[in-house]
Amino acid sequence: MHGNIFGEIFTLSTFGESHGPGLGGIIDGCPSGIPLDESMLQLELDRRKPGQGGIASTARQEADHVRILSGVFEGMTTGTPIGFTVENTDQRSRDYSKIKDVFRPGHADFTLNGKFGFRDYRGGGRSSGRETVSRVAGGAVAQELLRSEGIAIFAYTVELGGIAADILDFEGAQDRPYFSPDPKAPALWEERIKDVKSQGDTLGGVVEVRATSVPVGLGEPVFGKLDARLAHALMSVGAVKGVEIGSGMQAARSLGSENNDAIGPEGFLSNNSGGVLGGISSGQDIVARAYIKPIPSISREQQTVTTHGEPTRINIGGRHDIAAIPRINPVLKAMMALTIADLLLLDRRLGVRA
Repeated sequence: MHGNIFGEIFTLSTFGESHGPGLGGIIDGCPSGIPLDESMLQLELDRRKPGQGGIASTARQEADHVRILSGVFEGMTTGTPIGFTVENTDQRSRDYSKIKDVFRPGHADFTLNGKFGFRDYRGGGRSSGRETVSRVAGGAVAQELLRSEGIAIFAYTVELGGIAADILDFEGAQDRPYFSPDPKAPALWEERIKDVKSQGDTLGGVVEVRATSVPVGLGEPVFGKLDARLAHALMSVGAVKGVEIGSGMQAARSLGSENNDAIGPEGFLSNNSGGVLGGISSGQDIVARAYIKPIPSISREQQTVTTHGEPTRINIGGRHDIAAIPRINPVLKAMMALTIADLLLLDRRLGVRA
């Protein structure tokens, strides 16, 4: 397993840090003849860039303009590696100089230092949420591949700060604040964010990701299960602490007669399985939920230690989101797209489908 490479057939290799010159990636295995240009990647990056979360967003301003370096000619993929870069333009490394010798609670400072004996303290380096820029750009390419197969991916917020959405209009959610599937939820979430922000604290939430028109048969029995691959993809996003497929944890509290999806002449009568049976897609919507932890950078004093093990207290400065939602939504959407694109091409390599 390579820590900076995702996928087997359709692969994404990423590079870059929060406070370096920029970030980028290389996509390999993308077939030729897929319509693609920078505007398609930019659309997804604009959904992730700073400022998309209203009052929940960081003050850091990044245009996140993407540049495609290779693998595209006359608006079509060529079948060769697709290289892209996104420049960092508004990093303020000086904001982190006062904490370079202190471990921030909830961050990867302690573990990165333990693994490598050295760390980039400027915003967390590779462990920063800014690393996801490369995932979103790569996922945008995967989405164009899937679009050519009639497959669409949606990511929408079903809970923020403990307040759940009551309506599941996932298509309409793409044009609402916080990618809300419920028209009434954003106003309630805004009030919750204002209250928590005034206390110098942060919020978590739950994002549901859905793939529609997925064919039957994606995924491999035993160790290559679709749901296992998808859980790995979503859990690889730094803020995600739990993943459910279909009815998820509720399945453990249900009877078999309640959780089984009955089948009629026209297909399945429910979708508790989340579109996956035996690790293989059933032809129903693939449905997963990601549980997002609160942003660890809070404006309240916390107990910690220095890199020398001395006790101290810290109040983290800098510019940070109050919640990873909604900026994490396009990241999770990208990870599902990358997973399904990879499995689709794996089936073709194995000769399972044309």
